[in-house]
Amino acid sequence: MKKQLFFYLGILLFFVACEKKKSAADISSDNAVRMKVNELYSKYGNSNEAIYNQTIPATLFSKDLQETLENAIRASKADIEKVKNSDHSDEKPLIFEGAMFSSLYEGFTAYTIKSVKIQDKIADAQVEFEYNMSSPKVTWIDTVHLINTEKGWKIDNITFDKKMANSGDIKARMIDFVKGTL
Repeated sequence: MKKQLFFYLGILLFFVACEKKKSAADISSDNAVRMKVNELYSKYGNSNEAIYNQTIPATLFSKDLQETLENAIRASKADIEKVKNSDHSDEKPLIFEGAMFSSLYEGFTAYTIKSVKIQDKIADAQVEFEYNMSSPKVTWIDTVHLINTEKGWKIDNITFDKKMANSGDIKARMIDFVKGTL
């Protein structure tokens, strides 16, 4: 009888211990996702200058999103050169205007990561933004999609708030931008 009791108690403790380890891993992934989102918005924030003046970091973006952004940057730089060398150098080239990684053109004055949902190797971070330089202040929620690669979490796309943005996500926005330069 005592052996059975210890056996069942051992099984129960085993499952409880496994559940705690899983929770610790989830917390670690949650923190890693939050750090990537914070890195994105602290690095690029409201300014598109950083996108032109630095290489697109492979540590921050997935390979697919990195290539999409690089294609758009190349297209923009080519259009800048084309206009500069044309007979109409006073025309405006196609450049990134407004906040690229946010729904609102003007960008944001503050943001908060409201939630992180992780399922296997995919995470969605709900980010609430605020723009208080107008009256009334504007708030919206974008969703940052991440994938967990061999080298950690990377941003794979950003879905923009439907009530604010004219394009559904950053990939679509960049693909449309490139088409506009052709």
